[in-house]
Amino acid sequence: MSEPRPSDRHDASDSDGTFEEIVDEATQRDPDLAVIEAGSRTLRTQSGPPQSEAVPARPADPETDRALRAVEEELAGRWGETKLEPSVTRIAALMDVLGEPQRAYPSVHITGTNGKTSTARMIEALFGALDLRTGRYTSPHVQSITERISLDGAPVSAERFIETYEEIKPYVEMVDSRQPYRLSFFEVMTGMAYAAFADAPVDVAVVEVGMGGTWDATNVIDGSVAVVTPIALDHTDRLGTTPAEIAGEKSGVIKPGATVILAQQPVEAAQVLLKKAVEADATVAREGMEFGVVSREVAVGGQLLTLRGLGGEYEDVFLPLYGAHQAHNAAVALAAVEAFFGIGKEQARTLDAEAVRKAFLSVLSPGRLEVVRSSPTVVLDAAHNPAGARATAEGITEAFSFSRLIGVVGASEGKDVRGLLEAFEPIFAEVVVTRNSSSRAMDADELAAVAVEVFGQDRVQVEPRLDDALEAAITLAEEEAEYAGAGVLVTGSVITVGEARLLLGRY
Repeated sequence: MSEPRPSDRHDASDSDGTFEEIVDEATQRDPDLAVIEAGSRTLRTQSGPPQSEAVPARPADPETDRALRAVEEELAGRWGETKLEPSVTRIAALMDVLGEPQRAYPSVHITGTNGKTSTARMIEALFGALDLRTGRYTSPHVQSITERISLDGAPVSAERFIETYEEIKPYVEMVDSRQPYRLSFFEVMTGMAYAAFADAPVDVAVVEVGMGGTWDATNVIDGSVAVVTPIALDHTDRLGTTPAEIAGEKSGVIKPGATVILAQQPVEAAQVLLKKAVEADATVAREGMEFGVVSREVAVGGQLLTLRGLGGEYEDVFLPLYGAHQAHNAAVALAAVEAFFGIGKEQARTLDAEAVRKAFLSVLSPGRLEVVRSSPTVVLDAAHNPAGARATAEGITEAFSFSRLIGVVGASEGKDVRGLLEAFEPIFAEVVVTRNSSSRAMDADELAAVAVEVFGQDRVQVEPRLDDALEAAITLAEEEAEYAGAGVLVTGSVITVGEARLLLGRY
C-alpha cells in the first residue's frame, strides 16, 4: 500500500508547533507513548474535526458516480454475503500478499447477534473523543456501500473507496487465480477496509464480524478486546440452532490473552463463551457483574444514563438513541474502550468523564429507531429477527406515545418471520407487508400469509412495492382521529429500511 504523503507527516508540516505542545502536555506519560499519541493527534488536527456521521448520498460528480457504480458491479459479481465457504484461507492469502495490513494497528473485534453496529459506532465515538484516529468496519450498509468503511467517524469518500479498490484489485486477482474459489464480496470488502486503515493510518480499528466469528473473513485480526453483544437465534442454517451452538461459532473472535466484554447472554451461550475465554487465558468482564447500566431515564431525543464502567461510574451521560437495548449497548461500548486502555485490569481509574459524555452525545445510528418524518411520524428500524423485534417494540413503546401505530414490514427469505411478526403484533394496529428490491427478499404474498395468521385478515394489507406500502401506511396513520398521535414503523430488514430512507428523502 502507498506510504503516507509528506503532508500527512507531523514532522513535515507542523509549523505552528502543535506537535511539540502536545508532547509537552504529556509529561506524565511514557515518552515514547507521548510522541506516538501526539503524532496521531496532530494528524487529526490537520484532517479537521471528525465529520458528521451521515449516510452518504450518491456522488454529485457524474464521473465519480460512474466509477463507483463500476466498482459496485464488480463486487456484486462475486459471491454474495449469504453464500459462504467457511474458511479464512482466501482472506489470509490476500492479507499475505498485501503485507499483513491488519497487523499495523490494534483492534476491537465485535460479534454477537443484535446490536453490533450500534455498539461499534459508540466505541468509535469514544475513541475519537479520546483523540485516537479510528477505522470502523461494519455491515451491512443502510444505503451506500461506502458506509461499511469509516475513518475518523465518517464513511470514506466515494473517491477514496474507489482508490482503495483499485489499489488492491491486482492482489485480489492474484489470490483468485491461486484458490479453488474466488474471493467473495465480503472478503474483498474486508481486505479493502484493512488496507484503508493501514494506509490512513489509524490508531485503532473497530471491526464488526459479518457472520459468526471463527471462520468470518474479519477473523484474521488479533483483537486485543473481543466484544460479544447479545446472542439470539439468527442465521441458524449456518451458525447452529441453539444459543450454545451459535456462541461456539462466535467465540472464535476470542484470542489468547485478550479481554472479553460480554453483554448479557442466555445462560447456555454464556457458558460456552466463558469456557472459550478460560481456554484462551483471556480476561472476562460481564455486563451486570463488572459493568452495566446503573440507571436510565427517558429524555427528549434519547435517554439519560448513569453507566458503571470497569473503573467507576459515569453520570449524566446523554445518549440520543431510543430503547433500553441501546443503553446496554452503551455500557458494553464503554467497557470495551476502558479495557482497551487497561482499565480494570492494569489500571484503577476512569476515562475522562467529559470526553465520555461528548462521545455518547455525538452517536448516530441510522436505521435504528430513527425518526425520518413527522406528521405522521415515520420511524425506521432494521430489526430482522425476533429478539431484535422485541427490543424495537419495547423501545418504540417507551419512547413514543403513539395512539395508533402502523407497521410496514419487508423481510428476507430464511428469517423467522413468524417470530418477528409476533413480536410486533401487540404494538401494530395494522401491518402493511411488502418487499424490498433484493433478490433475497421474501415474496409479499408469502409474508402476508404468515401475517394473516398472526394479525388476522382485517389487520393486514399487501403492497408488493415499497413505495406503495409507505404511502398506504401513511394514509392509514392519517385516518386516526387524533392526527398527531399516529405513527408508522418501517422494519424487517436493513435493506427495507435503507430503501425506505431513500424514498422518504433522507440521505
